[in-house]
Amino acid sequence: MHILVLLQYYHTPDCPTAGRPYALVQALAGHHDVTVITTQMGQERRTAHQFEWVPSGVSLKTLQVPYRNAMTTHERLQAYARYAAMAGWHGLRLSRPDLIVASSTPLSVPVVAAVLARWHRVPWVFEVRDLWPDFLIQMGAVPSSWAQRALYALEQRLYRSAAHVVALSSDMARHVRRRAGHDRVDLNPYGTDLALLREAPLQEAEARCPIEDGQRLILYAGSLGRANAIPALLDAAHRLRYRSDIVWAFVGNGYHHNTVAKAAQQLPNVRLLPPQPYPQTLALFKHASLSITSFINRPVLRTNAPSKLMDSLAAGTPVIVTNPGWTQRLVTSGGCGWYVPPEDTDALVACVASALDADPERRASWQRNARHLAYTRFDRADHMTRYRMLLESLV
Repeated sequence: MHILVLLQYYHTPDCPTAGRPYALVQALAGHHDVTVITTQMGQERRTAHQFEWVPSGVSLKTLQVPYRNAMTTHERLQAYARYAAMAGWHGLRLSRPDLIVASSTPLSVPVVAAVLARWHRVPWVFEVRDLWPDFLIQMGAVPSSWAQRALYALEQRLYRSAAHVVALSSDMARHVRRRAGHDRVDLNPYGTDLALLREAPLQEAEARCPIEDGQRLILYAGSLGRANAIPALLDAAHRLRYRSDIVWAFVGNGYHHNTVAKAAQQLPNVRLLPPQPYPQTLALFKHASLSITSFINRPVLRTNAPSKLMDSLAAGTPVIVTNPGWTQRLVTSGGCGWYVPPEDTDALVACVASALDADPERRASWQRNARHLAYTRFDRADHMTRYRMLLESLV
């Protein structure tokens, strides 16, 4: 069958992200004709050329829609609207697909999918990667109560319009079921690429972020955005600067990049690495003794599906999380990590020291538990097979 996929942010593992969109279209293209409408942003952020940009069997339409992390809220909304308008125009001119898949964010992408599905008279699937409009509203981007009500009404209508909704975390799926009033919701986690992990070049990671004998690496790999509580991590690193056996590595870009760069100049235990292609990031997780998945204190962020959490577990690296949601339940019940309240530097410092000072037998147990959890629950290849079978069942 012919599947139309709307992805404003398509990327491959050559980009500094986890490559799930690439895995999805690759899995679908092995059995069906796939058309993807995206933007040039992924190519602009490409940092390697190991993977073919367009998998065999995929027709990729790239729209020129500028987007930068430094954009204001108004500029971002303009970019979302521009993609929606251009994707809708191209979608109307396509030959009739059998199914449409729309991956948010932003919320404008599923709006286009709903319109195109109605025009072509085909079912469409809403993949929820983040909860919008909750994220926008709780981050203060939509102060108008009238606009908030309108966005919530739109969200609910989209959930009900979709033939099926795919959510990337259990808390997201619960939210969708409550808002939609139906059970056409499937949990399909972000997952991790276990094949790439096994091949990830540990020696290159050691060269990119060298540490001395007896030192342990604490890794934060991901967006340095407003929502990620980066100042709290830097505060913890500052308070632990007397520990010569601890090195903090921040890998990524975003709003707090300059703040991290300044800390790396002032603190001998802090390092800033540029965004890495996905295999290199996996190698850094293998190199680390501990990783951190942190967010500020907003209820919507508790539902997140952070890929860095699953990548860390697959590498056998225990994780500190700051979300009092499904990630807290996962790492504490799985015996592979710890929860500290968001932006609680005292608790974070104590947790880091306790984890790194534990005896080798306990650390080995945490590592085994982390790998077991990832291999049994977060194998991306299995998730993509289930995803494809779900889509096939809808046509």
